[in-house]
Amino acid sequence: MHELNEDIRDKEIRLIGSQGEQLGIMAADAALKIADEQGLDLVKISPQATPPVCKLMNYGKFRFEQSKREKEARKNQHVVEIKEIRMSPGIDVGDFNTKLKNAQKFIADGNRVKVSVRFRGREMAHTDIGRGLLDKFAEQCAEIASLDKGAKLEGRMMSIFLSPKGGK
Repeated sequence: MHELNEDIRDKEIRLIGSQGEQLGIMAADAALKIADEQGLDLVKISPQATPPVCKLMNYGKFRFEQSKREKEARKNQHVVEIKEIRMSPGIDVGDFNTKLKNAQKFIADGNRVKVSVRFRGREMAHTDIGRGLLDKFAEQCAEIASLDKGAKLEGRMMSIFLSPKGGK
């Protein structure tokens, strides 16, 4: 937080005018008097400098514009989510294509996608089918997504991670 007006206790300061012009080194109370005459606030902008640097400005307006800039920056940032697509080893072509379309839509929106195959009961003996399914899925998404992590078996789930290519 900035120090304002009477809070500035330094003996001498370097003063900068409201348009950015150098007004030189002077006593803090003399600078405060100049600020009062111009109807502006005296704000310490660089406390670690010797002598500390203070500027004449309308502090309320400065804070308002700063919060406006921060709000604009927050509005423009995109939070990358991890979307999950689940399949079973016995998935049919139609269902596979539907899941593929959904994954491609998620990737186009700039999100990462976790594709997982769940093995139940005897399916655990045929994890190679699930691996083939995941490899095929990654191959189908190859032009818009890159494979982050290869197929990995964790408990009864085997999964891969896809993330969008390019600067999204």
